[in-house]
Amino acid sequence: MSSSLVFRRAALVAGVAVLVAPAVRGADAAAIRAAIDRASAHLSTHGQAADGSFSAEIGPAVTALVVTALVRTGTPADAPVVTRGLDHLLSFRRTDGAIAPPESPVANYETSIALMALHACNADGRHDRAIREAQTFLRGLQWDDGEGKGASDLAHGGAGYGRTSRPDLSNTAFMIEALRTAGVSADDPAIQKALVFVSRTQNLVGPDNTAPFAARNTNADDTGGFYYTPAAGGESQAGERPEGGLRSYGSMTYAGLKSMIFAGLTRDDPRVQAAVDWLRRHYTFAENPGMGDAGLFYFFHTASKALDALGEDSFTDAAGVAHDWRAELSDALLATQREDGSWVNANPRWLEDDPNLVTAYALLALANCLPE
Repeated sequence: MSSSLVFRRAALVAGVAVLVAPAVRGADAAAIRAAIDRASAHLSTHGQAADGSFSAEIGPAVTALVVTALVRTGTPADAPVVTRGLDHLLSFRRTDGAIAPPESPVANYETSIALMALHACNADGRHDRAIREAQTFLRGLQWDDGEGKGASDLAHGGAGYGRTSRPDLSNTAFMIEALRTAGVSADDPAIQKALVFVSRTQNLVGPDNTAPFAARNTNADDTGGFYYTPAAGGESQAGERPEGGLRSYGSMTYAGLKSMIFAGLTRDDPRVQAAVDWLRRHYTFAENPGMGDAGLFYFFHTASKALDALGEDSFTDAAGVAHDWRAELSDALLATQREDGSWVNANPRWLEDDPNLVTAYALLALANCLPE
């Protein structure tokens, strides 16, 4: 989603002296484009199977991510690598609107990402019907009154991996982004219900979050960050704090910020302010804050989307240092690209030892790092 669909604001924050770090020099567009070309060539010649899939053993989501990443970074939608990938993806299209294997336990995740791939390749409108049906399917998976989860229930508004799995912020964020990318308005009931869930995954006590976990987390440094889910007893992939709260971490905080912006919240909303403040205190691309190298490339791709949606070319950390985040993020990515053009995480958690998945994440991040 273009930042023009959200809002822009000057990087200067009231009361904060903005310092310019020596490394701030603007993203190197030529170097980024060269990295994109190498990665795209690798995916085309080594990543794709004869049936058009990418890492089919994981399921169709990786193919959808690769298709979206290729098109977002300049590969034409009618290029063979894209059309074969899209044909494979559409072979999973179901009568209920899902784009997932029969009885898939992760149909929300797969359909959300497939919806974004279809939208990226839909300049001529050929996928309009599949897009509409996928939207309907995703709405049906959202936890709400239909599942006996009213507004007071901590699962309300969220989405999990599939129809029966408890909701979490990662899957809810993918659902929000997919629906908004496909043209659903920010004030749509599905988006606003999802915002209720997203607000409850934030370590911020307030009228929008009466879940118990934020109140238990008394560490001021963690205020404003996001964790995985408040549902089913609550969970953070970064673990619990001694006082009983759930630890915030980088990838979920960027996912939460992105989701709030896509749901129509503006910069002066206390939830957005608190999320930005947490990210200022933990700004880095050396790791996924709170998780180390676990989920690092998911972190990169989510951070790029959130910062692009925030609409600021410069991001000022808690020390008052202004960072050209596009330059710094692209530098981190270019430094870790392998000789064959791919990326892979040495930490295999969340399948980040799969080069097709990780290269797609990297390309999606680089798409947002290219200077406008």
